[in-house]
This record gives sequence, structure tokens and C-alpha cells, in this order.
Amino acid sequence: MNKQGVLLINLGSPDSTSVRDVRKYLGEFLMDKRVLDAPYLIRWCIVNLAILPSRPQQSAEAYKKIWTTEGSPLVVTSKNVQRDLQQRMGDKVPVALAMRYQSPSIEQAIQTLQSQGVRDLLVIPLFPHYAMSSFETAYVRAEEVAAKNAPEMKLKIVGPYYNDPGYIAALVASASNFLKTDYDHLLFSFHGLPERHLRIADTTGAHCLKSPNCCETPSRAHNTCYRAQCFATVRAFVAAARVPEGKYSTAFQSRLGRDPWLKPYTDFEIERLAKSGVKKMLVICPAFVSDCLETLEEIAMRGREIFIEAGGVELNLIPCLNEDLAWLEALEKLVRRNLVS
Repeated sequence: MNKQGVLLINLGSPDSTSVRDVRKYLGEFLMDKRVLDAPYLIRWCIVNLAILPSRPQQSAEAYKKIWTTEGSPLVVTSKNVQRDLQQRMGDKVPVALAMRYQSPSIEQAIQTLQSQGVRDLLVIPLFPHYAMSSFETAYVRAEEVAAKNAPEMKLKIVGPYYNDPGYIAALVASASNFLKTDYDHLLFSFHGLPERHLRIADTTGAHCLKSPNCCETPSRAHNTCYRAQCFATVRAFVAAARVPEGKYSTAFQSRLGRDPWLKPYTDFEIERLAKSGVKKMLVICPAFVSDCLETLEEIAMRGREIFIEAGGVELNLIPCLNEDLAWLEALEKLVRRNLVS
């Protein structure tokens, strides 16, 4: 039997909060055709002429608000998860970590695994839900790098685990203490996507966003439908945690540009809920397994400001799974189920 290994892939982060490093990160991220799905020349003009002249300065200021002494929260947490999973798997199954953008790179991780003799590689994108701009770009890049630099390596991709019992149980466990408080409303905030991304990913070509209840109508399109998978996570969570009907809602954050994105928008929903009388709100972000700019700054800081300005009193962010024991156990089970026996 070939030696087996595991590659965890998260999104990535700038190497520092300097404008230069943030510009480098944003340039790589936004020039990915699965993130900004425009022809190359149009994409280049949008990124280099419309976004990069001003956005890096703004983003650098945001990153400074969440940066730790060890570095980016997302990268630091991901490295700790890789370390803990390695301890659980033992020396026989090497576990590596890579970021889709910046460092540690997928090239570096595969080279390290190759030098350790790994020939059967289990790839786990750390994105529970399928999206071309996260899950898909991560595994496609891993396949491209392996084909070029380690052609002897066979890759197996672990599919989306948005409804995996271990993942759901870990989410519920991470929120349990918050759900015991006297909160008024629980908001599920998922990373947003342009609506066209759902149509592109629709394998039937005739289901996604074709009707108001497309996500509730069974279809093989749901295998690659981010929105349907997000709603499935919410249903599983509220059932397991026994969240009362009418005490929760779902929204989508982090939109960019003028094209229509998935609705409702999180910032609008936060304001609407506060104006409707919600005083104490909880926000959970199931699409992120590690706290990052989108949770720590966009929700816990800017989202809280919006909520209070609109009449709310208290907004608490439920931390991501990060290094929770229940998540590590779920991740280990996910790995062991998918390794070649």
C-alpha cells in the first residue's frame, strides 16, 4: 500500500498588515478566475485599475484590528489544527497545511508531503460548503500542482461536509453556552456569492434560482449548490440545537461589486432586526471553520456597530470552530473514513 497523507487547505491571508502585503494577497485572490469570473483582460483591468489602487489601504486597516502577535488569526488557527490533527493521526500519516493564496502555499505543502514519501493524498478543503470561489478553486489548484510537480501522487478530494453529523455536532457544541443566554435572535451569516456563481455551478443548467423554493426542491444540482447547502446546515443545526422557529434567520455577507449577490445581505439584516425590536442578537458563521477578517472585523466589530446604531443593545459573535475539541474529533473521523483502508 502506498504511503498516505493529508492536505488541509484554507483560504489564506496576507503575510502582514502592510499595504504591500495586503495588495499582493488581494491581487492573487481576485485574479483567480473562480473568484472573479470575468475574461482575463477584463479581470485584470477590474483588479488592477479599479480595486488595487485603494482597497489594500482599507483592508490593511481592517487587518490591523484583528492581527495577533503570532500573525493572522486564520493562519495561526489553521496551523494549530494541523498540528493537533497530526498528533491524532500519528507519524504514519503526515498532515500538511496549505493556503489557497499566499503562504504556506500548496506547492510547498505538496513538496513536503512528496519528500515524506506520500503517494496517496487525501485533500480536505476547509470549506464545508461547495463554491467555485472556495472549495472548487482549492481542490483544482491542488490537482494542478500535483500533476505538475508530483505526478506519481494520487489525490482523493473529500467532498463538502455541510451536513456531516460531526461537523453539525461541533457547531452546536461551539454555540451551546451562547444559546443558553436570553438572546432574542440567532443570525446565521454565510459568506456571500454572486448569484451567477450558483447558475454556473448548476450541473442541470435549469434548477438554481429558477424558482423561489429551488433549494427546497430535490435536485442533483444541490451537490454543487452553495445556497442549498447553507440552508441544509441551518436546518440541521436548528434541529440539533432545538432553536425555536421564528427565532433565527439566514443572511449572506462580504459582497463585492454591483452585481446581485445572494440575499438577504447580512449588514441589511442586522439593521432590520435591530429596528424590528431585537435587542440581543447572536451571530454564527458556519461557512468559516476559522475566525478571520470576515468574522472578527466584519461581524464582531462593524456588524455590532450597525446593530447598536439601529437600536440594538448587544450583538455577540459565536466563535468559529477554530481548535474546539469537537471539531478536531469530527475532522479526525472525516480523515479516517476517507483514507484507503
